[in-house]
Amino acid sequence: MQRRNFIKTCFLASAALGMSSNSFFCRGTKERPHFLFILVDDLGWKDLGCYGSSFYETPHVDQLAAQGMRFTDAYAACPVCSPTRVSIMTGKYPARLQTTDYFGAPQPETVSGHWTKYKPLLPAPYRDHLPLEEITIAEALKKAGYATFFAGKWHMGGKGYYPEDQGFDVNKGGWERGGPYGGNKYFSPYGNPKLDDGPEGEHLPDRLASETCQFIDKNRDKNFMAFLSFYSVHTPLMAREDLEQKYREKAGTIDKKNQIWGKEGERKVRLIQNHAVYGGMVEAMDLAVGKITDHLKALDLYGNTVIIFMSDNGGLSTSEGHPTSNLPLRAGKGWLYEGGIREPMIIHWPGVTQPGSQCSEPVISTDFYPTMLEIAGLPLLSRQHLDGKSLVPLLKGEGQRQGRCLFWHYPHYGNQGGSPGSAVRCGSYKLIDFFEDNHSELYDLSKDISEQKDLSKELPEKASELREKLRSWRNQVGALMPTPNPSAK
Repeated sequence: MQRRNFIKTCFLASAALGMSSNSFFCRGTKERPHFLFILVDDLGWKDLGCYGSSFYETPHVDQLAAQGMRFTDAYAACPVCSPTRVSIMTGKYPARLQTTDYFGAPQPETVSGHWTKYKPLLPAPYRDHLPLEEITIAEALKKAGYATFFAGKWHMGGKGYYPEDQGFDVNKGGWERGGPYGGNKYFSPYGNPKLDDGPEGEHLPDRLASETCQFIDKNRDKNFMAFLSFYSVHTPLMAREDLEQKYREKAGTIDKKNQIWGKEGERKVRLIQNHAVYGGMVEAMDLAVGKITDHLKALDLYGNTVIIFMSDNGGLSTSEGHPTSNLPLRAGKGWLYEGGIREPMIIHWPGVTQPGSQCSEPVISTDFYPTMLEIAGLPLLSRQHLDGKSLVPLLKGEGQRQGRCLFWHYPHYGNQGGSPGSAVRCGSYKLIDFFEDNHSELYDLSKDISEQKDLSKELPEKASELREKLRSWRNQVGALMPTPNPSAK
């Protein structure tokens, strides 16, 4: 532990461009904003009213978008949860840290007990925790005087790797589990060792919002960073009875002639949003967001709080109840198509972001780390957030960035039907490299957001160019690859 603290202290000091530790950590705090980071689990790109849903009702998040900047081409760093969460905390691609699958997924040596045991490839090995050697965004802000708080889903490592081990002063509900699977799940008693049970029947999203409000109350006179990581809207699919009934009645008004199901590979995929339980889960999440934003306003803190809203991967459309549709995006969680990685993302920076503004620049979850540091007026730690770029120029409306490519690496079989592969987006072109049969698909997202027309044969030079960029990037970050499975059938 002493060695780890020494490494982190030296890293921060060297990254401060020659500044002393006092000058880095003892700047006045009055000009610094507070941060509220809201991360929703499994929320799809079209699951909010402000992103086009006509079924789910999300007035509080919609209001946040109306007051801030809405990103149309924002991406998670992975189509499943743990890797994206690590990318937010570290500013690094999952491939660079070898944290490429959800923690708890099979390793190459354990697939014999998994449904993928006869697949053509063995998954690449992955690290099942957020390394302690990384300086998390919580640790960077804490060193600068921020009080730090985490509530909800962690799923970035077990004992010794919990939020309190990674820079958070307070942890309410964060441990190794990827969903609320203990006790009565989304209702108290929770069976969560990191969250005391509330009154019987208490709803988890509301409880996490209340815990966040209490933390804000206690730290209203100092800088704080509250990270609310909802378990919602991840399985198990459970909603408040009143909200479920509301959406059941609403679903009954949808034209029965609409086609509900399509096909994605061997999986059926939901084509319309009409799942009553899921609708109730989305609205409960929105109500919890409203509870916190209203509390910030009541404390006169809203005008000095940067609020970031994001999802960790695409909506669940091809498995596990198929609760939502991501159309016009293809597929969903667990896939490298847009439905698996493109996310709803909103940032409200009071006095800076133009109300109701929209940004179409491709951005990714590694970008939050340097963005938050720059907003706080703190030195960038470029050796830490190697794969992140500050969004501050975009938030200020200073124009789009040109020439940046985004990368994904998922050398695993997704529970939702996706297969091992990598992807790259440069400009409007996106190439997916599939490892099972070594074929690639090329799409022009400016003309084909649904990824229906593969251009790899029509534009072989562009496909070759992006394939080479992707391979070069994998070599650069040390991406681990799947290997042939000797038990394949």
